[in-house]
Amino acid sequence: MTAKGRYRFGFDIGGTFTDFVLIDRATGQVETYKTLTTPANPSRAVQEGWQVLLERAGADGEVIETAIHATTLITNALIERKGARAALVTTEGFKDTLDTQREMRYDIYDLHSPPVEPLIPRTRRFEVKERLDSFGDVVEPLNDESLRQAIERLRAAGVEAVAVCFLHSYKNPTHEQQAGEWLARALPDSYVTLSSDVAPEIREYERMSTAVANAYVQPLAARYVARMEKELVEGGFKHRLYLMLSSGGITTTETAARLPVRMVESGPAAGALAAVFYGDQLGERDLVAFDMGGTTAKMCLVKDGQPAMAHTFEIARVHRFKRGSGLPVRIPAIELIEIGAGGGSIAWVDQMGLLKVGPESAGADPGPACYALGGTRPTVTDGNLLLGYLNPDYFLGGRMRLDTAAAETAVATVAQALNLGISQAAWGIHQIVNENMISATRVHVAERGEDPRRLTLLAFGGAGPVHAYSIARALKMKGYICPAGAGVTSALGLLTAPAAFDFAQTYVARLTPERLKALDEVFEALEAEGRARLVEAGVPEDQVRFERSADMRHRGQGHEIVVDLPWKSLADVDLDRQLRPHFYARYETLYGHAHKHLDLEIMTCRLRATGPRPAVDLPKARSEDEGAETALKGHRRAYLPDVRDFVEMPVYDRERLPGGARVVGPAIVEEKDSTALIGGHAVARVDDYLNLVVTFTDIPEQGEE
Repeated sequence: MTAKGRYRFGFDIGGTFTDFVLIDRATGQVETYKTLTTPANPSRAVQEGWQVLLERAGADGEVIETAIHATTLITNALIERKGARAALVTTEGFKDTLDTQREMRYDIYDLHSPPVEPLIPRTRRFEVKERLDSFGDVVEPLNDESLRQAIERLRAAGVEAVAVCFLHSYKNPTHEQQAGEWLARALPDSYVTLSSDVAPEIREYERMSTAVANAYVQPLAARYVARMEKELVEGGFKHRLYLMLSSGGITTTETAARLPVRMVESGPAAGALAAVFYGDQLGERDLVAFDMGGTTAKMCLVKDGQPAMAHTFEIARVHRFKRGSGLPVRIPAIELIEIGAGGGSIAWVDQMGLLKVGPESAGADPGPACYALGGTRPTVTDGNLLLGYLNPDYFLGGRMRLDTAAAETAVATVAQALNLGISQAAWGIHQIVNENMISATRVHVAERGEDPRRLTLLAFGGAGPVHAYSIARALKMKGYICPAGAGVTSALGLLTAPAAFDFAQTYVARLTPERLKALDEVFEALEAEGRARLVEAGVPEDQVRFERSADMRHRGQGHEIVVDLPWKSLADVDLDRQLRPHFYARYETLYGHAHKHLDLEIMTCRLRATGPRPAVDLPKARSEDEGAETALKGHRRAYLPDVRDFVEMPVYDRERLPGGARVVGPAIVEEKDSTALIGGHAVARVDDYLNLVVTFTDIPEQGEE
């Protein structure tokens, strides 16, 4: 292999840390780096990681073949309401759709629950005269004069972005396209989003909300992507920057800047892909990906080597755990649950005198009290430090020293309020955040019809391996795995992602043999669009692959399920012998019973266009005759819940643990970007790729009880 294009670079900007991975495609050698995120200017941290990894590799930016990026920028802008000054143009009589929403309370027992505030106030919503019926036929043509008046009001309002959402435009986008052309000419400095481009699907409120969210963050995203590209070029990078989408695919900067709402969950999606990669490597096809960073914890069920997918997602919830309290967006996304349980999650005592943890986080600035960067409130990281799980002299490999005295001062505030000792309060923080994650994981798995006892936990993120033992043990899981470089696993996941994009087109019809041929025409149009998008991203045309699925339901139902369509041509499918049984089997898996006497309806055709998955060949470790003793760093007093006291635990240097070594708990295994806790009833084995594979010594295998 020539030097040009030898390396692949992935970087994930999180709420607290920015993670980096550099892979040498020739040798499989992996270099990693982790540093605090710089919220005021995220590219500062990126430049630091870029320079450090290039220096370690002895290379320059020209030999980086691909750079792939995941970011929390879009999510944060929506949650913090720090997007653009945006406006909405919609059909006359429908500007209040953003207020009426679904006309239902997200909390039926709270009469004073705050409303879900739209991103665009009523004063910046403008109506124009036009109307299509539900079949897409024109009832009233687009009125030029009303559009001119709307444009004048938009100009006077000084908007940076405009969302256009007309009734039934998913069926016929002509009016939206005409309005978009007028707006682009009249407001050349403003960004224009059409709902028929972003989410051409039925259900007006969800489509409008998605278009508004995209417009709201589009100027910010365009500037961010351009700046990131510019600074990488200044660092010597000569190739293309790609960005991770919520669906687990990667796309070009041009597409990301045009459809930034597709990046809402890009970081967590990368973590789920990393879990799939390690699951394949270890032969574990059914697992729960557990990514605990500095700000949040994410859980994702991986079944048969595939993460669960969703096509509607809520952002900026008023109440994090209450469905319906956020802004819906119709985007394809890896389905996961995210809770405010990161290393920086703040512990506090409520009005009832109960200890709570999260969802508020100290983030990177000021960070936990032990970072000594100005934070004074107690966090999960402070508690873990006082429990002895973290080494104050080896955080980030020794590049950052933790202040134990500052952690004690912070935790003392909740200890005094609860009339507890500092160690008891620290254990309470650790235990409560564990229970939050255990409950969330149990519900997430159960809602998908799975039994946690049949699953393995894959724990990563800077804080994940510290908490994995308690979570996996409480759920009676098969065990847990802490991959090598667990603190930067999500960044590695970026480098396992194929170029991919998802498309959808609503097509409402009762399924009959005659309709199947018409559905083929819809899918063929989506395939043409997908092929063009991926070729633009650099995928050879003969390597583009398609996966078909559809939203289907019993006729007369109010909602539908997603059903994969494994056939290349639906015209050749027998409706009664193939498609109906296929739908019923999927429905019964989800709900236990299907109404086989009812006709079927299709609502939306979905297509995933994907390129080949890049090969990531990590080098195998050489098995050594030595055991874990060669990696023993010493002993440290740490809290052991089994005996409810501090004990001397052996501490191992993970980078010196040879393949085949066994670590018997209780023990602590340290590496520069994370720390793994091996509890008293567990044994860890170091596999050929230096992953820690942990099994329990007192929980029987499934079926042995």
